[in-house]
Amino acid sequence: MESKVIIFLGPPGAGKGTQAERLARQEQLLKVSTGDILRDHVARGTELGQQVEPILAAGQLVPDHILVALIRDRLASMDSVRVIFDGFPRTTAQAQALDLLLEELGAPVTAAPLLEVPDEVLIQRIVDRGLQAAAEGQEVRADDNEVVGRRRLEVYHQMTQPLIDYYAGRGHLRRIDGVGSPDEVYSRILASL
Repeated sequence: MESKVIIFLGPPGAGKGTQAERLARQEQLLKVSTGDILRDHVARGTELGQQVEPILAAGQLVPDHILVALIRDRLASMDSVRVIFDGFPRTTAQAQALDLLLEELGAPVTAAPLLEVPDEVLIQRIVDRGLQAAAEGQEVRADDNEVVGRRRLEVYHQMTQPLIDYYAGRGHLRRIDGVGSPDEVYSRILASL
């Protein structure tokens, strides 16, 4: 099978995770979430997990060299690199390191879809997600409230604009209207690829 590398970009609450999972199933791609990988290592008590647990507990960012090593480990075992990255890269330095790794593996970035949703719509989605979880008796994520949601968006805009510019400059960026039903947004994503 031909290599395919998709980098999902978008703010918190845009629906990246949902859309990435759907696309991964349809296109037979591995969804790679560095957060999931890190939490798995912590849960299993691996050497890496012990190294990153205090970093995560303090709410700090895991150093780039650790994240790239994790991804190298995950991709190196694949016959054909067919992945969707969700939540990585977060900085231009990470994007450049990922490009070097992908070049080594002979699997360049295919596309970087950016789900665009106005901030006020995102805040409402985040708050609604917390309210729905509470109503269903599920655990409410600590970041599913307006105050934390606004702070996350502020950080997102500061950190991600250079990344958007980076992928636009390389011809990979695909801007997608992220407002509408999940099916409507998914159709736009498919059309952009």
